[in-house]
Amino acid sequence: MSIFFLYLATIITVASVMPYVRDILRGKSKPNITSWITWTLITAVATIAEFANSEYITAIFTSSAVIATGTIVILGLRYGCAKYSFFDVVCQLGVLVGFYLWWLFDSPALAVVAMVTIDLLGALPTVRHSWIAPSEETWLTYAFSGLGGVFAVLALTSYNITSLSYPIYLVFINTLLATIIYTKKN
Repeated sequence: MSIFFLYLATIITVASVMPYVRDILRGKSKPNITSWITWTLITAVATIAEFANSEYITAIFTSSAVIATGTIVILGLRYGCAKYSFFDVVCQLGVLVGFYLWWLFDSPALAVVAMVTIDLLGALPTVRHSWIAPSEETWLTYAFSGLGGVFAVLALTSYNITSLSYPIYLVFINTLLATIIYTKKN
């Protein structure tokens, strides 16, 4: 049964960006490129760490997140919000500190925990953007991404900090973003 949930989580995660892509191309959504670049780099490194720790199910799921976020980065460079504010710079400095700590301790489990922390710092510019300009975000993308995280948890065959951290975090952050955008728009 876990392989079914893995496929479902992967499909939902990749498909979750389709409403966002549509809205970007229509000029409705303007992704905060700071967050999307961070998310792409983080999920790429997390995927490598998860493969290194033999957490293949989570690694396949995070690989799908790399494809999804990378798509938004490519579009966001042309159509998104690519200006760095002071807040964005502070968040990106936090990301760099997180990468350094990850490298310093050289532990797959610590790497995934650091990745979640870094991801959260990288998400803060989009949380802020969603609060200030909810009409420039697509709540459905975040709702589907959170749902993908639920199915990723259901797909797990082992439960430990390395396997659980990222999918649970995805459920949390995406539910938060979807809720902010949806409630502020309506």
